[in-house]
Amino acid sequence: MKLSTIKPAKGATKNNFRRGRGQGSGGGGTATRGHKGAQSRSGYSSKRGFEGGQMPLQRRIPKFGFKNINRIDYNGINLDSIQKLVEKIKVSEITPDILIKNGMAAKNDLVKILGRGELKSKVSISAHAFTETAKKAIEDKGGSTIKLNFIKKKEVTK
Repeated sequence: MKLSTIKPAKGATKNNFRRGRGQGSGGGGTATRGHKGAQSRSGYSSKRGFEGGQMPLQRRIPKFGFKNINRIDYNGINLDSIQKLVEKIKVSEITPDILIKNGMAAKNDLVKILGRGELKSKVSISAHAFTETAKKAIEDKGGSTIKLNFIKKKEVTK
């Protein structure tokens, strides 16, 4: 078998139909576009979603849900992840800067410590929020929790 002999399967390809090239084509005169109207003209292109004056689908379907402008999005980090980090870099104090350097949070993230997993070492953790279970687990091991202040980011729309 040679690359030069490969052809598509029989019936897999069709020749393009050249519309309206003379009376002998069977579509002469109007070039199979019908009589008059925007669609018969050259250069016609309908708007996306236009359904010929019928109410378009995107307007017939009801809207639902809403976006709460007061929502505060936290990047949640569990205790088991913090334990792995403590074992890896051997620190006794965890701050958002350390989490950013180790790829656990982004620069502008608000960090919330969550209670999944077990903390085995005494650690002082600074974060923007803590769950009750996480706070209890940290303080039971003799560590401390420092809640950082943050300013709500309000997006101004005109």
